[in-house]
Amino acid sequence: MVARVTHYRIRPGKIEEFTTTVKTLTAAMDKLKGFRVLLVLRGEDPTSQDAMAISVWDSADDMKDSDSNTHYYHVISKLISCCESFSPMHEQEVLLTKFADPKAASGKKKKG
Repeated sequence: MVARVTHYRIRPGKIEEFTTTVKTLTAAMDKLKGFRVLLVLRGEDPTSQDAMAISVWDSADDMKDSDSNTHYYHVISKLISCCESFSPMHEQEVLLTKFADPKAASGKKKKG
């Protein structure tokens, strides 16, 4: 598996539009071959304009093929228009992934 990592600096007043556009992007990504997961993270400070997106793909070929999908490319262009700047997209190898199993988590007792 591989990951695409991109850093964004969102324009002031564009956080809501950025977030709405990301939601549109997730619908498009679900239809792309090899797509696994998308994480979009915002800086520690609640007023931060910095965000980072990490998408995970089965293979580098699947990830690169997503770039030629017209709808995906259009949504990414709209996303970038909400930003003052963004870093080039970097490809990184995924060494390990582990997400909670919702079925296992529902059987755990809550502490408190």
